[in-house]
Amino acid sequence: MLRLHYNLEKVSMGLVAGIIVAASIGGIVEIAPLFVIDETIELPDDLRPHTPLELAGREIYIREGCYACHSQMVRSLADELDRYGPYSLAAESAYDHPMLWGSKRTGPDIARLGEKYSDDWHVQHLIDPRSVVPASIMPAYPWLERTLDTEILEGSLATLARLGVPYSADMISLAAADALGQSRPDTDGADGVLDRYGDDVAVRAFDGDPTRLTELDAVVAYLQSLGTLTGAADDISQEVTR
Repeated sequence: MLRLHYNLEKVSMGLVAGIIVAASIGGIVEIAPLFVIDETIELPDDLRPHTPLELAGREIYIREGCYACHSQMVRSLADELDRYGPYSLAAESAYDHPMLWGSKRTGPDIARLGEKYSDDWHVQHLIDPRSVVPASIMPAYPWLERTLDTEILEGSLATLARLGVPYSADMISLAAADALGQSRPDTDGADGVLDRYGDDVAVRAFDGDPTRLTELDAVVAYLQSLGTLTGAADDISQEVTR
């Protein structure tokens, strides 16, 4: 076998052909099974999709390029487990289009950021990062205080529904109303959000002002949802430590 490989290396085109054949066989072995199974991951029973407000925040997060510095993928390394918590599961991102796992860690990983800090902390951090983290190199985003545009939310949910995200017809048609309702606790709109998305959804004035709906509301709502859409990772972590 070594003699054959040695002789093959002397013939450049033969070596190229051999590489193509080997890569093709490996690709077929890995890819072919995907055509005969319905799902590559098992969805947790408690996994919920993002609310319209959280989804709007996610789109702003992408728009502002936050994913270029923050990953959302806790790896199974001891130091990351100690710092961030349970390692990330593919199932946690099943409804994300596109997924934002990433590999750039200029800033900390935020896969488990939800409810780690207060809403006020996030607001201050976004408006003036160095007011809460003096050594931060993150840019400021003062323009997030402007009013949130909710007109595209219905179309966004409808598109995601076509991709398999379980948004019902009511969720889609009431997307704009639910975005407003999630930022206004003690209203009928807030009750509607909880009815459609579950009692675990955070409903509050994320930017501290319930009289207006801002991009800050959306981004903070999104950040506070990270790592809270399912308890699957915590369940696995508990099983491993037993």
